[in-house]
Amino acid sequence: MLNIALFGPPGAGKGTQSKKLLDKYNLTYISTGDILRSEIADGSDLGLKARSIIEAGGLVPDELVVEIIEKKIRANQNARGILFDGFPRTVVQAYILDGLLLKLNTSLDMMISLDVPDQELIDRLLLRAKTSNRSDDNMDVIKVRLKEYEEKTKPVADYYEDQGKYHKLNGVGSLDDIFNNIVDHIEKNKSKEYTNIVLLGKPGVGKGTQGQFLADKHNLVYISTGKLLRKEIKNGTEIGKIAEPYMKKGEIVPDEIPIKLIADQIKENPDANGFIFKGFPRTVIQAYILDGLLQRVNMKVSNMIELKLSTLQAVKRLSNRGKDPQKARPYDLTTDMIVNRLEQYKEKTEPVLNYYQKQQKYSKVNAEGSEQEVFNRLSEEIEETLRKNF
Repeated sequence: MLNIALFGPPGAGKGTQSKKLLDKYNLTYISTGDILRSEIADGSDLGLKARSIIEAGGLVPDELVVEIIEKKIRANQNARGILFDGFPRTVVQAYILDGLLLKLNTSLDMMISLDVPDQELIDRLLLRAKTSNRSDDNMDVIKVRLKEYEEKTKPVADYYEDQGKYHKLNGVGSLDDIFNNIVDHIEKNKSKEYTNIVLLGKPGVGKGTQGQFLADKHNLVYISTGKLLRKEIKNGTEIGKIAEPYMKKGEIVPDEIPIKLIADQIKENPDANGFIFKGFPRTVIQAYILDGLLQRVNMKVSNMIELKLSTLQAVKRLSNRGKDPQKARPYDLTTDMIVNRLEQYKEKTEPVLNYYQKQQKYSKVNAEGSEQEVFNRLSEEIEETLRKNF
């Protein structure tokens, strides 16, 4: 996610620049001022409580602010990230925001502050009063708000500066120049974002074929635990000797083996834009393990795509593969082995689908048809994931 706080005194132009940033980065917009004004207009309980405070230029109690922010974030979980306008406005709120984002498994990436001289701010606010009928844009309230900012809000800059997340930019100039400067700083300072895809589906759906094609097209690294294990077996390594009896039966190898292989692959590809995982996770425990492996390198699973195929079609494909000496796996050679592998999938791997569904990281693709048809469907899902990420 890309989480930004746009900072600056009243009249600095945060609202104007926010609209441009929302369009560019597909962010959820959190403007406490706008939300509260909407509540006031609706005559809600929250609005009635906040009205007198806002009109006097004061700050709404943190309890109310946090409540509306969390509600808005949870209602927009598919957005790429969050843009905060007008929050945090105190150091206490900065601590609150860190805790709230931690609860939501994310964090603030940066605070961008628009620096504008006081007289310019006063001129802008008085002009806004004439054009937008804002009752809080009169000279008395403006002075209160600027004083509030100076005394309570500026220390927030020190809070984020200590974390290396504070960026002070010139807020005077043309709208486009200011916006371009903001974007330059975002691009230079944002964390790298990764796309990590898990491919799941019954044995025989074509995960191996499609996984490599998808990785090549979308500039990702393909990690097939089956392929890695077969290489270890062929080379006669210690890992290969342990894994071979499990692989011959089509059963799941002990977890410590794929953990090492996947960790090594991630370590060997430090510049990767992300990974496509095939053959792992095959159990819910392995799903937890993969989350842990990715978290160690500041990554996470972006989406899980299930290739859907009937059991009858899966059996036919595996039987046909077993007749091809170039493609056959040991567990394709008899009907009993094929049935055992499909039963293993149903018992141990199907629950993994539910694991990702609960996280809203689940898509399904029809695996019927030609390789190209299936590839096109999968590629569309990958592109949709990329749009959400970037």
